[in-house]
Amino acid sequence: MIELDQFVEATLSQYPTLWSEYDPTWRSPCQVGELRTFESYSAIPWRPTPRNIADDFAQFEEAIETTIHPSIKQYFGAYWSGCLEATSVHGHVSLILLWNEEDRDRFLENLIGHVLAQRRYRLELSVFFACTTPNSRLFLTVNNATGEVQLERPAYKAEKIVASNLAEFISELTPAPPYLHPERMHLESLYSENSLP
Repeated sequence: MIELDQFVEATLSQYPTLWSEYDPTWRSPCQVGELRTFESYSAIPWRPTPRNIADDFAQFEEAIETTIHPSIKQYFGAYWSGCLEATSVHGHVSLILLWNEEDRDRFLENLIGHVLAQRRYRLELSVFFACTTPNSRLFLTVNNATGEVQLERPAYKAEKIVASNLAEFISELTPAPPYLHPERMHLESLYSENSLP
């Protein structure tokens, strides 16, 4: 997905080194560079790493007896990556990307629960791909039938359409500081070279 590639490039041009807290049980192909150890935690640099394949949702599609929209397959198949922070005309956006194979499996498990809830409430099938602000219950999803991007609350009808497709939505994003993600707020000092040990 060209628009996602361009957004990744824009993010890395502003923040050449991305950081996450190091967990030896939660490794990723996107982790690069040397581990840095501090008093209460260790941090490791990472950067989105191309997967270069459309994610195979075949078993998932078979389980739910529905074909997943191609844009979702392209999006989740593009990179191994942590979440990428962004600003849109609608507010803050945290793009959900997959850290490793286990993260992919968890995502599909969550998505099955999402699909079952939508069927229970007779809602159109959608696939979530981004969060909004940390305290909000609103998610950004792709309508599986139309490909439109919509703002949605779990188990409720979509509140509004925000873009005609996923590529258009991503093309309008501006990179935001990576430390705005709730799990990285304590790493803000790492984004200043003067703060590195």
